[in-house]
Amino acid sequence: MNIKKYKNIMKGITALVLFFLSSTIQRLFVMIFGIKKITNTNAVILNFSSSFIILLCLLFLYQKELKKEWNIFKKNLADNMDIGLKYWLLGLAGMMVSNITLSILFQNDGADNEQLVQQMITALPILMVFSAGFIAPIVEEITFRKVFRDNIKKDILFILVSGIFFGFLHVFPADNLGQFLYIIPYSSLGISFAIMYQKTNTVFTSISMHMMHNTILTLLSILV
Repeated sequence: MNIKKYKNIMKGITALVLFFLSSTIQRLFVMIFGIKKITNTNAVILNFSSSFIILLCLLFLYQKELKKEWNIFKKNLADNMDIGLKYWLLGLAGMMVSNITLSILFQNDGADNEQLVQQMITALPILMVFSAGFIAPIVEEITFRKVFRDNIKKDILFILVSGIFFGFLHVFPADNLGQFLYIIPYSSLGISFAIMYQKTNTVFTSISMHMMHNTILTLLSILV
């Protein structure tokens, strides 16, 4: 195993561990500040705080690679945005069709994750715009795209693993088949993000599209 491959593996493991430490960090804040009851407002603040800490760690961990990919993104900005928009629209179409189909088949109001996010938006809408629209996309794209791309060189395998893993973690832990099948719409979007990263060789393409997607949905939830 060469040194670069070893470093990529170790960085990837570190990034994934950081991502999964989110709930642990939140529990630490609960203990430190003596929070007795987790309200929707508290949940937003705790989620924002843990995500911000993880973001700083990931930016430090991948600072050199991110600088290089930022330069690639800027150099071919128009082409990268064009590719990003095209595949985002395809992913969005897949997400919408599968969401509608699942809602009809299982007679529910959508994925539990979406309902939880909606409750948090209602509690602190402005903070959720920043948290869901800016912090979450960077954290998730580094974790689900950058980490997997650095360690999976075969394009198809990378796209499928990255997209499906993204979908799985958005429905885990599902308590029934109807909720688990929402992995399909989430994976559809995750696969589209992975394709645009593979096409442009810069994670900032998928970050920008992910930011746009989350911000639009959050603002619609606030306004509608």
